[in-house]
Amino acid sequence: MASKAATPSSPSFILTSGASGRITALFSVQALKSLLMLINAFFLLLLAPFRGRRRMVVVAAARGSSSSSSGDQKSKDDRLLQETSSGVHRTKLRVPATIVPWKSAGGGGRVTAVVDPEVGGRRAIAIKRVLQDDDTNTVREFSLFVTARGDNLFTQSWTPVSAKIRGLVVLMHGLNEHRYNDFAKELNANGFKVYGMDWIGHGGSDGLHGYVHSLDYAVDDLKSFLDKILTENPGFPCFCFGHSTGAAIVLKAMMDPKVEARVSGVVSTSPAVGIQPSHPLVVILAPVMSFLLPTFQLNSANKKGMPVSRDPDALVAKYSDPLVYTGSVRVRTGYEILRITAYLQQNLKRLRVPFLVLHGAADTVTDPDASQKLYEEASSADKTIKLLEGFLHDLLIEPEREEIMKDIIDWFNCRV
Repeated sequence: MASKAATPSSPSFILTSGASGRITALFSVQALKSLLMLINAFFLLLLAPFRGRRRMVVVAAARGSSSSSSGDQKSKDDRLLQETSSGVHRTKLRVPATIVPWKSAGGGGRVTAVVDPEVGGRRAIAIKRVLQDDDTNTVREFSLFVTARGDNLFTQSWTPVSAKIRGLVVLMHGLNEHRYNDFAKELNANGFKVYGMDWIGHGGSDGLHGYVHSLDYAVDDLKSFLDKILTENPGFPCFCFGHSTGAAIVLKAMMDPKVEARVSGVVSTSPAVGIQPSHPLVVILAPVMSFLLPTFQLNSANKKGMPVSRDPDALVAKYSDPLVYTGSVRVRTGYEILRITAYLQQNLKRLRVPFLVLHGAADTVTDPDASQKLYEEASSADKTIKLLEGFLHDLLIEPEREEIMKDIIDWFNCRV
């Protein structure tokens, strides 16, 4: 099934994605030559051992009682941001995820976790947004989820106040993103309780911003998070939504029969199923580059960015968000995306979960033809694809976002 929409005129300016659209530039032949020039310097560094001391600060989410004024809460959040950015030290305390309750602006208690200053600043902003959300139709909460590796991931939940809960939806953002609050509330209005997880290196979670050592970690973290959610909400059908690289993570997780058996369906927008390297040599050199210089960023990867939406205001809002990484894609991160797309291409027949995939036919970040291949080769008995003429990569911030959300929610409603 295919949908078509008229292609509107191009915006007066273009903002570029910090996500997988720059991988081609990152692993271009010119970029490879630049990296080879850095290898000698890398080995010189190995010969000069030194050990930097990692500064640690504490992110603390202080809560007032329900009678506390919003002004008092705002001053606490502002002080929290100042402390994390200035490196103020407090008593350090690690709190395991198993005993960290979900927190909201209306609850009491305190969450404290040890993080480095850069992560602390991002986490403080993420927490502040939860605390300041005064939507009376939704209870928005946050929690820290500790992975099997010991990393703290920032997670959120949105619970409808008046609508009866009929199902659960787990959101997986794309590379370098941090949003979906509006989408979560639309789902709430239709009776879905929503959960979101910032995967490693993103949003309020641990890790160098924009750096992903292994997307297999993100897949495993999603599986563990799903287990936690299903344990807390027995008896409800559970769906997953993923965008771009987040969709690739969801699809790979669904190829585990134990996970697929517990999920009622998956919706993917612009899934990263296909991204082609610029040269066959890249396939050989990318693993070596990602091992030698995993966090390195190439300026050349930013020269030709990919437009992700035709809505200029939405682009400004996205790329002015401090939780959205806008730097050059890191070498290891780019390699990991190439690796997961290669895995998916070779294992599409293993996918059996019901799914809906939506992809803009004009997307230049991820390949619409790969989504068509996903639809054709997956073993799912219940599968639907919509290729949208003229639409770009980030469908939920396209001008037609309301129609896109309605299509997704209607698909969920038919399967509750």
